[in-house]
Amino acid sequence: MIKIERVEIFGWESAIRGMRNPMNSWNKSDSKYDRDEHCDDWIYIVGDNDIKLMKQLVKAGTDHSKFMRMINVAVDITAPMYWWKEFDCYKVGTVRNSCSTMHRIHSKKFEMSDFSSDHLDYLSQNCLQCTIDLMNRARDEYNETKDKDRWWQMIQLLPSSYNQKATVQLNYAVLQNIYKSRKNHKLDEWVKFCEWIESLKLSELITGEGL
Repeated sequence: MIKIERVEIFGWESAIRGMRNPMNSWNKSDSKYDRDEHCDDWIYIVGDNDIKLMKQLVKAGTDHSKFMRMINVAVDITAPMYWWKEFDCYKVGTVRNSCSTMHRIHSKKFEMSDFSSDHLDYLSQNCLQCTIDLMNRARDEYNETKDKDRWWQMIQLLPSSYNQKATVQLNYAVLQNIYKSRKNHKLDEWVKFCEWIESLKLSELITGEGL
């Protein structure tokens, strides 16, 4: 299971300005702010000239497409801990602020919906439910006594299928690396994450589709 929400993309203006610095070609930029017809807010519209140059630079390789590092994406992701362990290999160009397992694990009762269990068979579902029951017993005892030994029972029993929420900041260059290496991954979460990447503004800069 993976849930992606509250997506925010920013940095287009400075990325385009920086992209045109090497050739002093700022006068050729056709991007501008305009009013959104749906909500009357001002939004930044990337012009055709700038899109054309972006695609040329992406095709030329990472040395020429440094502007991709300046297009930032902030997003809330809820995913199992086994997925986060793989995500954490992308250390450069990312920031992650997670809900604290260490400090807040005892704050609510454990439920089956807190875990990614969509591929578990009947026997495995029962096994997970037994683990949840044990952790809830330890939780109740810890909340009553504050005995750290009861806290350890929760921490060390916690399965890697436990879903954790984090606010993440990435950029288009990082997403390009992720997409290239993860789009055909065996984990459903990576497949869905790459499908989300494909939905982003000018995602062809990331995926290379149609360049």
